[in-house]
Amino acid sequence: MKMKREEQQTLSEEIKENSGINFNACLHCQSCANGCPFLEGMDFPPNAVFRLIQLGMDEEALNCSTIWICVGCNTCSSACPMAIDIPSVMDGLRQKALKTGIKIPEPDILSFHEEVLNTVKKYGRTHKLEIMMRYKLRRMDLLSDMGMGLKMLKKRKLDLMPSKIQDIKAIDKIFKDK
Repeated sequence: MKMKREEQQTLSEEIKENSGINFNACLHCQSCANGCPFLEGMDFPPNAVFRLIQLGMDEEALNCSTIWICVGCNTCSSACPMAIDIPSVMDGLRQKALKTGIKIPEPDILSFHEEVLNTVKKYGRTHKLEIMMRYKLRRMDLLSDMGMGLKMLKKRKLDLMPSKIQDIKAIDKIFKDK
């Protein structure tokens, strides 16, 4: 079932309003996809999700795995020539999907995002290696994608040691305010 044109505009406007990001400025240059360490697990690159919404394919956008696989590492945003905060848009899409009761296409993804937040609480930023290790331990699935992890280490997409911000109390305040 396709959504009506008014609903498509509402989704686009809602995401823009909630995130404060105008993703319609996307040039579809695919710079976001080129640096994404999790692109292999996504069904669409980030710019294609934006395009789905632009074309009125809201259900496809809200049902895709990309919005759930994005971990908010900002690799895509740092490469974006339009400086679009892509993780904020993905977060807005996840919130909309949850609000509308759409079935999450990725098993255990909420626990994965919980691990992402735990590293942000702990270090003030994400530590991808710790996120993956904790997530894999929780699922008791340690070796299934070891090859990808080794590739990411080789490409320097995973730091062995976390870096920590100096003002961790500022991060504590953010989490206490929520």
